[in-house]
Amino acid sequence: MKIVIPTEGKDGESDLVSEHFGRCRTYTFLNDEGEVMEVIDNTSEHMGGTGLPPELMKLHGADILLCQGLGPRALSLCNEFGIEVYVGRANTVKDIFDKWKNKQIKKATNNDVCKEHSH
Repeated sequence: MKIVIPTEGKDGESDLVSEHFGRCRTYTFLNDEGEVMEVIDNTSEHMGGTGLPPELMKLHGADILLCQGLGPRALSLCNEFGIEVYVGRANTVKDIFDKWKNKQIKKATNNDVCKEHSH
């Protein structure tokens, strides 16, 4: 199992969780024990590259996305790619992973998406 978290840099488990899923600087990938496996730059079209963030995450083997929020299109694409999405507030990679592991954040539904991205 591979877990991905949108992040602000390359500081591993102490890195900040990005507020904006698609416009984060990096994606940090963890195993199911919370150990950092890799950190990649966000090269999606949101950041001037190609492809959408869910495509980039799936290309790197993501099974689960832990984030603070995302739009309805991103949630739909994650579902299409078989990536489970969990949303919750957290400061660092370690914080959000621990909350997920302890079932303190919930699986995302259409009720959890960012309303400003629903147009």
